Amino acid sequence: MRRLALRSFSEEGMVRRAGIFRLSTMKIKRVIFVILIAFLIPAGILRSQSIDTYEIEKVLKKEVLDSKDLQIIDNFLAQATQELLKTRDFTSIARTRTTILSNQSTQAQYAKQFSQSAYKYISSNLKQAEALPQERRFKVVLNFLILIDGLKDPRLADLAIAKLKDDNKAIRYWAVRCITNPGLIDKLNPIEGANLRLVQRIVGQLKQLIDSNPPPSDEILALITKFATELSIPEGEDLLIKIADVRIKQYADWNVMYELLDSAVLKSLANKINSTESARPEIAPRFAQLYAYVIQRYIKGQNLLSDNNKQYLASVLVETEDKCISKLLDRTQSNIKRAVEQNNILMLQQEYDRLFGSQTKAGELTLKLNIDYGTDASGRKRIAPLPLSDPPKPNKSAEGG
Repeated sequence: MRRLALRSFSEEGMVRRAGIFRLSTMKIKRVIFVILIAFLIPAGILRSQSIDTYEIEKVLKKEVLDSKDLQIIDNFLAQATQELLKTRDFTSIARTRTTILSNQSTQAQYAKQFSQSAYKYISSNLKQAEALPQERRFKVVLNFLILIDGLKDPRLADLAIAKLKDDNKAIRYWAVRCITNPGLIDKLNPIEGANLRLVQRIVGQLKQLIDSNPPPSDEILALITKFATELSIPEGEDLLIKIADVRIKQYADWNVMYELLDSAVLKSLANKINSTESARPEIAPRFAQLYAYVIQRYIKGQNLLSDNNKQYLASVLVETEDKCISKLLDRTQSNIKRAVEQNNILMLQQEYDRLFGSQTKAGELTLKLNIDYGTDASGRKRIAPLPLSDPPKPNKSAEGG
């Protein structure tokens, strides 16, 4: 990737670089993309050559179904999902998934039977897949998760939840993707009754995943961040607070790998602060501490971080100032942008001090949001974010090896 071009912070450029959910530039490109080459839908392929769709296509055209029609739907799902389990030709397996997805319907009787049969046979085949050799198991389970993601059926959510703790990173990623899919959440609106209970179950499982050691990958945190942002219930804020805590700790430990993730996290936190008259008091200190660490990492990491990491940080700094700080302070802010464009670390430090203050003087952002940072080790009230420790010194013995 080219070196940081400080002159290029146009609106379009910032949006492009900071697009956290456009994951093609992330590590996911290495972790997931190779898998997608083999398994996603080849262009122009609309149906499987080995699945008989004649009967199901006739049923699709009917307005009212009888018991025979419902059996045809069941038989179709039984055959199609069995092919996903049994096939060894994984280059053509996407055709089978496409055939299943293209034979869905919104007709009430059809949709109900399709959902029931899909759950019955996908569940059964996933259990059978556990007995397969490791490589085949991985491919089969992955393909069923990709199918579940495409179906966006709340009934299938538990099947994905069961894979959240799988040893394989790709399977964990797709399991999270299945249960955070915007299309799935749309089907759970309004979030009440049984729908609320399912969303709460999903949130509970995601909380456990975030709390795991080590924490989930940046790609997974990105999916959960987007999901939490779109939730209209308090549980969404719970997830954002947990994600912020994970990122804050990673910054404190100098363990951050992909800083661009924090554009989404910071924007989500800021939106929660702006969107409610009585935002939860836990949110503002997380926003301030995380953004403070982002700025301090950029300042202290000049001689340590790669050009890529510095570019990621610069994008987060500029976009957060534009999209969040300006709104929180009710006026346009561009001092951080100018400091980054000019590579002026002193100017950036001065703006940091103005926004966040010090241990003896509260900053403008702290005063505006009335942020409570808690107390220090001696019990005194803190009026500024925690300072970031100096970066770890390179291991000379390791370098020599």
